Amino acid sequence: MTTFKFSQVDVFSATPHRGNPVAVVHDADSLTQEQKSRFANWTNLSETTFLQAPTDPAADYKLQIFTPDEELPFAGHPTLGSARAWLDAGGQPRTAGELVQECEIGLVTLLIDDDGDLAFAAPALIRSGEVDSATLATARAALGLAPGQIQAAQWVDNGPGWLGLVLQDAQTVLDVTPDSALFTREDLRIGLLGAHTSDARPGQEAAGGAARADVEVRALISMGGTVREDPVTGSLNAGFATWLIPAGRAPEGYVAAQGTVLGREGRVQVRSDGEDIWVGGPARVTIHGTVEF
Repeated sequence: MTTFKFSQVDVFSATPHRGNPVAVVHDADSLTQEQKSRFANWTNLSETTFLQAPTDPAADYKLQIFTPDEELPFAGHPTLGSARAWLDAGGQPRTAGELVQECEIGLVTLLIDDDGDLAFAAPALIRSGEVDSATLATARAALGLAPGQIQAAQWVDNGPGWLGLVLQDAQTVLDVTPDSALFTREDLRIGLLGAHTSDARPGQEAAGGAARADVEVRALISMGGTVREDPVTGSLNAGFATWLIPAGRAPEGYVAAQGTVLGREGRVQVRSDGEDIWVGGPARVTIHGTVEF
Protein backbone atom coordinates (compact mmCIF):
# COMPACT_ATOMS: atom_id res chain seq x y z
CA MET A 1 0.00 0.00 0.00
CA THR A 2 1.18 3.52 -0.83
CA THR A 3 -0.16 6.61 0.96
CA PHE A 4 -0.96 9.84 -0.87
CA LYS A 5 -1.98 13.25 0.44
CA PHE A 6 -5.69 13.88 -0.13
CA SER A 7 -7.89 16.99 -0.16
CA GLN A 8 -11.57 17.61 -0.74
CA VAL A 9 -12.41 21.10 -1.87
CA ASP A 10 -15.74 22.94 -1.93
CA VAL A 11 -15.89 25.15 -5.02
CA PHE A 12 -18.09 28.10 -6.04
CA SER A 13 -19.70 28.87 -2.67
CA ALA A 14 -18.74 31.23 0.14
CA THR A 15 -20.73 29.01 2.53
CA PRO A 16 -19.03 25.68 3.39
CA HIS A 17 -20.68 22.61 1.86
CA ARG A 18 -23.01 24.62 -0.39
CA GLY A 19 -20.85 24.49 -3.54
CA ASN A 20 -19.55 21.57 -5.59
CA PRO A 21 -16.97 19.23 -4.01
CA VAL A 22 -13.96 17.78 -5.83
CA ALA A 23 -11.64 15.07 -4.50
CA VAL A 24 -7.93 15.73 -5.11
CA VAL A 25 -5.08 13.22 -4.85
CA HIS A 26 -1.66 14.88 -4.62
CA ASP A 27 1.64 13.73 -6.16
CA ALA A 28 -0.19 11.04 -8.10
CA ASP A 29 2.47 10.43 -10.78
CA SER A 30 2.96 6.77 -9.85
CA LEU A 31 -0.72 5.81 -10.05
CA THR A 32 -1.94 3.89 -13.08
CA GLN A 33 -4.90 4.93 -15.21
CA GLU A 34 -6.83 1.98 -13.82
CA GLN A 35 -6.16 3.04 -10.22
CA LYS A 36 -7.25 6.60 -10.95
CA SER A 37 -10.40 5.50 -12.74
CA ARG A 38 -11.32 3.02 -10.01
CA PHE A 39 -10.81 5.59 -7.26
CA ALA A 40 -12.90 8.20 -9.08
CA ASN A 41 -15.68 5.65 -9.43
CA TRP A 42 -15.41 4.89 -5.71
CA THR A 43 -15.56 8.52 -4.54
CA ASN A 44 -18.70 8.90 -6.69
CA LEU A 45 -18.25 12.67 -6.86
CA SER A 46 -18.89 14.47 -10.12
CA GLU A 47 -15.09 14.70 -10.52
CA THR A 48 -11.94 13.41 -8.85
CA THR A 49 -8.55 14.82 -9.86
CA PHE A 50 -4.92 13.77 -9.69
CA LEU A 51 -2.13 16.33 -9.31
CA GLN A 52 1.15 15.43 -10.98
CA ALA A 53 4.46 16.99 -12.00
CA PRO A 54 4.12 18.98 -15.24
CA THR A 55 5.58 17.73 -18.50
CA ASP A 56 5.30 21.16 -20.13
CA PRO A 57 7.94 23.60 -18.79
CA ALA A 58 5.41 26.43 -18.88
CA ALA A 59 3.06 24.68 -16.40
CA ASP A 60 3.07 24.69 -12.61
CA TYR A 61 1.48 21.23 -12.40
CA LYS A 62 -0.32 18.64 -14.47
CA LEU A 63 -3.91 17.60 -13.75
CA GLN A 64 -5.98 14.59 -14.76
CA ILE A 65 -9.74 14.82 -14.25
CA PHE A 66 -12.05 11.81 -13.90
CA THR A 67 -15.79 11.41 -13.48
CA PRO A 68 -17.03 8.12 -11.97
CA ASP A 69 -17.16 6.78 -15.54
CA GLU A 70 -14.59 8.53 -17.73
CA GLU A 71 -11.62 10.88 -17.98
CA LEU A 72 -12.34 14.46 -19.08
CA PRO A 73 -9.95 16.69 -21.03
CA PHE A 74 -11.11 19.72 -19.00
CA ALA A 75 -13.60 20.66 -16.29
CA GLY A 76 -14.05 23.94 -14.45
CA HIS A 77 -14.74 23.34 -10.76
CA PRO A 78 -12.05 20.61 -10.61
CA THR A 79 -9.59 23.11 -12.11
CA LEU A 80 -10.31 25.70 -9.41
CA GLY A 81 -10.51 23.15 -6.60
CA SER A 82 -7.28 21.39 -7.58
CA ALA A 83 -5.45 24.71 -7.87
CA ARG A 84 -6.61 25.62 -4.35
CA ALA A 85 -5.49 22.20 -3.03
CA TRP A 86 -2.09 22.58 -4.73
CA LEU A 87 -1.59 26.06 -3.24
CA ASP A 88 -2.70 25.03 0.25
CA ALA A 89 -0.29 22.09 0.13
CA GLY A 90 2.61 24.50 -0.37
CA GLY A 91 2.73 24.83 -4.14
CA GLN A 92 4.64 27.90 -5.31
CA PRO A 93 3.55 29.43 -8.63
CA ARG A 94 6.25 30.26 -11.15
CA THR A 95 4.61 33.68 -11.58
CA ALA A 96 3.16 35.58 -8.63
CA GLY A 97 -0.63 35.80 -8.74
CA GLU A 98 -0.90 33.33 -11.61
CA LEU A 99 -0.99 29.57 -12.15
CA VAL A 100 -0.66 27.50 -15.31
CA GLN A 101 -2.35 24.11 -15.33
CA GLU A 102 -1.44 21.41 -17.82
CA CYS A 103 -4.32 19.08 -18.74
CA GLU A 104 -5.50 17.13 -21.74
CA ILE A 105 -7.11 20.16 -23.40
CA GLY A 106 -3.79 22.07 -23.12
CA LEU A 107 -2.49 24.83 -20.84
CA VAL A 108 -5.07 26.67 -18.72
CA THR A 109 -4.16 29.94 -16.98
CA LEU A 110 -5.58 30.81 -13.56
CA LEU A 111 -5.44 34.13 -11.71
CA ILE A 112 -5.32 34.51 -7.91
CA ASP A 113 -6.98 37.66 -6.58
CA ASP A 114 -6.16 39.57 -3.38
CA ASP A 115 -8.73 37.51 -1.42
CA GLY A 116 -7.20 34.24 -2.62
CA ASP A 117 -10.12 33.41 -4.92
CA LEU A 118 -9.25 31.85 -8.26
CA ALA A 119 -10.45 32.30 -11.83
CA PHE A 120 -9.52 30.35 -14.92
CA ALA A 121 -9.31 31.58 -18.49
CA ALA A 122 -12.10 29.89 -20.45
CA PRO A 123 -10.53 27.48 -22.93
CA ALA A 124 -11.47 27.61 -26.58
CA LEU A 125 -14.50 25.59 -27.59
CA ILE A 126 -13.71 22.33 -29.35
CA ARG A 127 -17.25 22.23 -30.71
CA SER A 128 -19.52 25.20 -31.27
CA GLY A 129 -22.22 26.37 -33.61
CA GLU A 130 -25.71 25.30 -34.54
CA VAL A 131 -27.46 22.29 -33.01
CA ASP A 132 -29.07 19.84 -35.42
CA SER A 133 -32.85 19.66 -35.30
CA ALA A 134 -32.98 16.01 -34.16
CA THR A 135 -30.72 16.64 -31.14
CA LEU A 136 -32.65 19.78 -30.24
CA ALA A 137 -35.97 17.91 -30.46
CA THR A 138 -34.62 15.15 -28.20
CA ALA A 139 -33.42 17.71 -25.66
CA ARG A 140 -36.69 19.65 -25.73
CA ALA A 141 -38.75 16.52 -25.18
CA ALA A 142 -36.52 15.24 -22.38
CA LEU A 143 -36.81 18.57 -20.58
CA GLY A 144 -40.54 19.02 -21.17
CA LEU A 145 -40.04 22.37 -22.90
CA ALA A 146 -42.24 24.00 -25.50
CA PRO A 147 -40.42 25.32 -28.59
CA GLY A 148 -41.07 28.93 -27.58
CA GLN A 149 -39.37 28.47 -24.21
CA ILE A 150 -35.97 27.98 -25.89
CA GLN A 151 -34.61 31.32 -27.08
CA ALA A 152 -31.29 30.06 -28.46
CA ALA A 153 -29.27 26.85 -28.72
CA GLN A 154 -25.63 26.18 -29.49
CA TRP A 155 -22.88 23.65 -28.82
CA VAL A 156 -20.61 25.07 -26.10
CA ASP A 157 -18.27 22.11 -25.77
CA ASN A 158 -14.90 22.82 -24.15
CA GLY A 159 -14.30 19.20 -23.17
CA PRO A 160 -17.33 17.64 -21.46
CA GLY A 161 -19.61 17.99 -24.53
CA TRP A 162 -22.09 20.67 -23.45
CA LEU A 163 -25.18 21.61 -25.43
CA GLY A 164 -26.24 25.09 -24.28
CA LEU A 165 -29.87 26.23 -24.21
CA VAL A 166 -30.92 29.77 -23.34
CA LEU A 167 -34.44 29.72 -21.90
CA GLN A 168 -36.92 32.58 -21.61
CA ASP A 169 -36.12 33.35 -17.97
CA ALA A 170 -34.60 32.00 -14.76
CA GLN A 171 -37.88 30.62 -13.44
CA THR A 172 -38.26 28.47 -16.54
CA VAL A 173 -34.79 27.06 -15.85
CA LEU A 174 -35.72 26.28 -12.24
CA ASP A 175 -39.03 24.69 -13.24
CA VAL A 176 -37.52 22.14 -15.64
CA THR A 177 -38.07 18.54 -14.52
CA PRO A 178 -36.11 16.20 -16.81
CA ASP A 179 -37.71 12.92 -17.86
CA SER A 180 -35.11 10.14 -17.62
CA ALA A 181 -37.10 7.91 -19.95
CA LEU A 182 -36.80 10.52 -22.73
CA PHE A 183 -33.07 11.09 -22.27
CA THR A 184 -32.44 8.48 -24.94
CA ARG A 185 -28.91 9.64 -25.79
CA GLU A 186 -26.26 8.60 -23.29
CA ASP A 187 -23.88 11.32 -24.51
CA LEU A 188 -26.29 14.19 -23.89
CA ARG A 189 -25.02 16.90 -21.53
CA ILE A 190 -27.40 19.85 -21.48
CA GLY A 191 -26.79 23.26 -19.96
CA LEU A 192 -29.67 25.64 -19.24
CA LEU A 193 -29.40 29.39 -18.69
CA GLY A 194 -32.08 31.99 -18.04
CA ALA A 195 -31.92 35.59 -16.86
CA HIS A 196 -33.31 36.74 -13.52
CA THR A 197 -35.55 39.76 -13.49
CA SER A 198 -34.27 42.63 -11.36
CA ASP A 199 -36.93 42.06 -8.67
CA ALA A 200 -36.64 38.25 -8.49
CA ARG A 201 -32.98 37.47 -7.99
CA PRO A 202 -32.02 34.79 -5.47
CA GLY A 203 -29.52 35.11 -2.68
CA GLN A 204 -30.37 38.34 -0.91
CA GLU A 205 -27.59 39.26 1.50
CA ALA A 206 -29.94 38.83 4.48
CA ALA A 207 -30.82 35.28 3.46
CA GLY A 208 -27.68 33.24 3.95
CA GLY A 209 -25.06 35.59 2.57
CA ALA A 210 -25.07 34.31 -1.02
CA ALA A 211 -24.49 37.02 -3.59
CA ARG A 212 -27.21 38.18 -5.93
CA ALA A 213 -27.24 36.47 -9.31
CA ASP A 214 -27.97 37.77 -12.79
CA VAL A 215 -28.69 34.40 -14.39
CA GLU A 216 -29.68 30.90 -13.30
CA VAL A 217 -27.79 27.90 -14.70
CA ARG A 218 -28.40 24.14 -14.54
CA ALA A 219 -26.32 21.24 -15.86
CA LEU A 220 -28.10 17.98 -16.71
CA ILE A 221 -26.20 14.83 -17.68
CA SER A 222 -27.60 11.61 -19.10
CA MET A 223 -25.91 8.70 -17.34
CA GLY A 224 -26.83 5.01 -17.17
CA GLY A 225 -30.52 5.52 -17.81
CA THR A 226 -30.83 8.34 -15.27
CA VAL A 227 -30.30 12.09 -15.34
CA ARG A 228 -27.73 13.51 -12.95
CA GLU A 229 -27.61 17.22 -12.14
CA ASP A 230 -24.21 18.76 -11.47
CA PRO A 231 -24.35 21.23 -8.56
CA VAL A 232 -22.07 23.98 -9.95
CA THR A 233 -20.25 23.66 -13.25
CA GLY A 234 -17.28 25.78 -14.28
CA SER A 235 -16.89 24.33 -17.77
CA LEU A 236 -20.55 24.92 -18.64
CA ASN A 237 -20.46 28.50 -17.37
CA ALA A 238 -17.27 29.05 -19.35
CA GLY A 239 -18.92 27.62 -22.46
CA PHE A 240 -21.98 29.81 -22.10
CA ALA A 241 -19.83 32.92 -21.58
CA THR A 242 -17.62 32.09 -24.58
CA TRP A 243 -20.77 31.99 -26.70
CA LEU A 244 -22.98 34.69 -25.20
CA ILE A 245 -20.58 37.54 -24.36
CA PRO A 246 -19.02 37.94 -27.85
CA ALA A 247 -22.49 37.53 -29.39
CA GLY A 248 -23.81 40.45 -27.30
CA ARG A 249 -26.35 38.20 -25.54
CA ALA A 250 -24.70 38.65 -22.11
CA PRO A 251 -22.86 41.56 -20.46
CA GLU A 252 -19.07 41.52 -20.03
CA GLY A 253 -19.50 40.74 -16.34
CA TYR A 254 -22.21 38.84 -14.50
CA VAL A 255 -22.91 36.37 -11.69
CA ALA A 256 -24.48 32.97 -12.36
CA ALA A 257 -26.39 31.06 -9.67
CA GLN A 258 -26.32 27.27 -9.93
CA GLY A 259 -27.40 24.37 -7.73
CA THR A 260 -30.48 26.17 -6.42
CA VAL A 261 -32.84 23.23 -6.96
CA LEU A 262 -30.33 20.96 -5.15
CA GLY A 263 -30.17 23.20 -2.08
CA ARG A 264 -26.73 24.57 -2.99
CA GLU A 265 -25.63 28.21 -3.16
CA GLY A 266 -23.28 28.15 -6.13
CA ARG A 267 -22.16 31.53 -7.44
CA VAL A 268 -19.96 31.74 -10.50
CA GLN A 269 -18.23 35.03 -11.31
CA VAL A 270 -17.88 35.60 -15.05
CA ARG A 271 -16.08 38.50 -16.70
CA SER A 272 -14.42 39.41 -19.97
CA ASP A 273 -11.33 41.63 -20.13
CA GLY A 274 -11.62 42.03 -23.89
CA GLU A 275 -9.15 39.24 -24.59
CA ASP A 276 -10.00 36.39 -22.22
CA ILE A 277 -13.13 35.31 -20.41
CA TRP A 278 -12.49 34.53 -16.74
CA VAL A 279 -14.61 32.16 -14.68
CA GLY A 280 -14.06 31.99 -10.95
CA GLY A 281 -15.26 31.99 -7.39
CA PRO A 282 -14.40 30.73 -3.91
CA ALA A 283 -12.65 27.41 -3.37
CA ARG A 284 -11.97 26.12 0.15
CA VAL A 285 -10.32 22.89 1.29
CA THR A 286 -12.82 21.34 3.71
CA ILE A 287 -11.24 17.89 4.14
CA HIS A 288 -7.52 17.23 4.66
CA GLY A 289 -6.09 13.74 4.95
CA THR A 290 -4.45 10.81 3.21
CA VAL A 291 -5.61 8.00 0.97
CA GLU A 292 -4.07 4.56 0.44
CA PHE A 293 -3.70 2.75 -2.87
